[in-house]
Amino acid sequence: MVQKLDYLKETPSQTAGPYVHIGLAPGAAGFSIFERELGWDIAGPNAAGDRIRVEGIVRDATGAPVKDVLLEIWQANAAGRYAHPEDPSGGAVEEGFRGWGRVISDFDTGLWSVETVKPGPVPGRAGALQAPHLNLWIVARGINIGLNTRMYFADEAEANETDPVLRMIEQAHRRETLIAPREESETGPVYRFDIRLQGADETVFFDI
Repeated sequence: MVQKLDYLKETPSQTAGPYVHIGLAPGAAGFSIFERELGWDIAGPNAAGDRIRVEGIVRDATGAPVKDVLLEIWQANAAGRYAHPEDPSGGAVEEGFRGWGRVISDFDTGLWSVETVKPGPVPGRAGALQAPHLNLWIVARGINIGLNTRMYFADEAEANETDPVLRMIEQAHRRETLIAPREESETGPVYRFDIRLQGADETVFFDI
């Protein structure tokens, strides 16, 4: 017999933080808890492809940096394969390629950054090819539910034009919030991706 549970109330929500980084990235917060922290090494030493750095600042509605944010990033390798058994390749990636990382923003500047390799295009639904991109999940104080977004590469304009996810966004100026411009530095290419939580230039977030 199925018992009705209409009398149960919804569990109250709670924002992440202000100490979310201590539990999820203690090393960056100055706490030596684990011998090897989970999630910092995205590509590993054996990954093929172009080595890049991605950096940015998460900003609130006023444009001020959010300095206690945590980001999880996952991606395919340069051949467009994910390190996961459900990938069509069966997770056949280079040894040591995790395809996932976790970073926090700098407590003084709000800048976050990650070193990795530029991903390749990946297959999407119905055989449509998705442009190279990073998937990001953001949590911070004041955010009840983690925010999901993507970062695309400005120098992949042709692939971006046909990407099925970008094409779902009707307004061109909204699509631009997911495109990271490329800069050159002494250590190699850098892609700048600032994330705006609210306001006129709010980054596109996905309900997944």
